[in-house]
Amino acid sequence: MTILTNLLAFVFALGVIIFVHEAGHLLMARAFDVRVLAFSLGFGKRIWSFQRGETEYRVGLIPLGGYVKLGGEYPEEGQASDDPRDFINRPRWQRILVYLAGPAANAVLAVLLIAIVLTVGIDMQNPRRLPAEVGQVFDNSPATAAGLESGDRITSIDGEAVANWEDVQLAVIGAPERPLALTYIRAGEHHTTTLTPQLIPRHELGWGGFIGPGELRVLGLVADSPAQRGGLQEGDELLSVDALPVAHSKDFIAYIQKNAGHAVDIEVLRNGERQTLSVTPEGEPGEGLIGIQIGLTNFQKFPPGRALIESVYYNADIVRQTFTVLGRIFTRKLKAKSALSGPLEIAKMSGEQARRGFRNLLQLMGVLSISIGLINLFPIPILDGGQILVLLVESVMRRDLPLVAKERLAQVGFFLVIALMATVLFFDAQKTDLFQRLFSGGN
Repeated sequence: MTILTNLLAFVFALGVIIFVHEAGHLLMARAFDVRVLAFSLGFGKRIWSFQRGETEYRVGLIPLGGYVKLGGEYPEEGQASDDPRDFINRPRWQRILVYLAGPAANAVLAVLLIAIVLTVGIDMQNPRRLPAEVGQVFDNSPATAAGLESGDRITSIDGEAVANWEDVQLAVIGAPERPLALTYIRAGEHHTTTLTPQLIPRHELGWGGFIGPGELRVLGLVADSPAQRGGLQEGDELLSVDALPVAHSKDFIAYIQKNAGHAVDIEVLRNGERQTLSVTPEGEPGEGLIGIQIGLTNFQKFPPGRALIESVYYNADIVRQTFTVLGRIFTRKLKAKSALSGPLEIAKMSGEQARRGFRNLLQLMGVLSISIGLINLFPIPILDGGQILVLLVESVMRRDLPLVAKERLAQVGFFLVIALMATVLFFDAQKTDLFQRLFSGGN
């Protein structure tokens, strides 16, 4: 069942993203009255198609991309066309816009998807907007060994200033089993310590054993439990218990345990309003339970207009983070295997998010959409960015490059893309315990 969920979620997520990307090219080409010969989802052998007007719509066997075939896009030597509807005969600025429309459509899709999940409400971190403050430390972890505690504000790592939680994440995941010198502030005083992130097998990432700041919320309730009967709901933020502020999950659990059989007043924040609910823990003295699962979250929910604005900021951060990660790969501060994901890893992530809920799958689709759109803008021949670069060069030269030169560039681009795909597939195979665990949901 896990394999099927992963596969279906992957095909759905990637199918929607590819469709929107190619639809962007199609609509822009139609806007300039360019002949569109084919619109394909997937590559390879055609498994289904239909004809509408001059355009054939088809589905290919390999669901890892798509294409729009334009009339006269690649004229053969000695067969120049004078048809004004051929792509090659349109002004260069129009051709640039046609190539740009695919990535632009991906950006629009990403903004809309993230805006939808922010309107519905979702637990979604934006580490750049979180302060570099320790939210929770896990037992028997590198952070515990380093003496870190909830509330510590990290100011520098290995001598480099830390501005937000994203800086902490990038430093930790890129340093498995390598000691990091941390400076932090606790109760107004500066302290130093050494944190040695634990190695995460296969991914070759570092794990520090702590998470960033968040709100302590109800993540789940047991049916007919004291919590449910008392009116607690999933998503409630826990503020206090018997007027005592809740700073940590351990504090809340300890208080509930020692008050078995005694009603306690739990103050929560729900939809922006404070509410106080009376709940009586059940069980033996010292072992009281109310039947809830709690944890630190960054639950975000906004009105539609605000959600759209927040989505734009969120996607802009994804773009910036992408370049930050690429920079760390090129400077060898982060291994490519740790940062890059191919179709196998994406399939696994799609299945995991689908099992968590449709809104989580939509969030992943938004991240994938903006990422795919950005990748397509890289100046690699055969990608949209490479085609745009050629057209810009021709605009500066005021003449077309020789057809032979364009063919050679296309060949180079093709081999670069194949090499990149082979590399990420190799990384995926290593992360998933070789190919026999293809699409597996296990660890």
